[in-house]
Amino acid sequence: MNTKMLAALSLMVGIGAALHIIIPGFVLGMKPDMMLIMTFLAIVLFPDKKSVFLVAIASGIISGLTSSFPGGFIPNIIDKFITAFVFYLMLTVFKKYAGSTVTIAVLTAVGTLISGIVFLTSAYFIVGLPGAFVGMFTAAVLPAAALNTVAVAILYPIISGILKKSNITAQV
Repeated sequence: MNTKMLAALSLMVGIGAALHIIIPGFVLGMKPDMMLIMTFLAIVLFPDKKSVFLVAIASGIISGLTSSFPGGFIPNIIDKFITAFVFYLMLTVFKKYAGSTVTIAVLTAVGTLISGIVFLTSAYFIVGLPGAFVGMFTAAVLPAAALNTVAVAILYPIISGILKKSNITAQV
């Protein structure tokens, strides 16, 4: 892992943090997790275990610190760690199609759904949920999956093009 790669990863996590802070919580403290977009893009562009681990830990801690969900710090860390490695596994399985924007968008939708399930489940067992699981999933996770899918479909070609032009090796 070189310095350029670390700088790119930290930039993506930083942008994700800014997006995560800006979006307000609207469903019992839950909000669309914009940090996931940058986490998924970082994994797609730098698909190695060290990068996935760093991005998972960093995004989990920052999401936890900026969470509007009551008691959401630990569930965010658990969520990001599990989701990042499941996303990495899915990306590895579909490696042949990993350069396609459609594939990345579909994996993002599935990854966001997994993230929502992991977050709500861990929050349920650690701090309890302020509402019904199904209601929170329907009201917050499903719209977040749609929003994240569209955002990744727009951002992926832009960011991968920038990385290629700036001589940072995107390992797609």
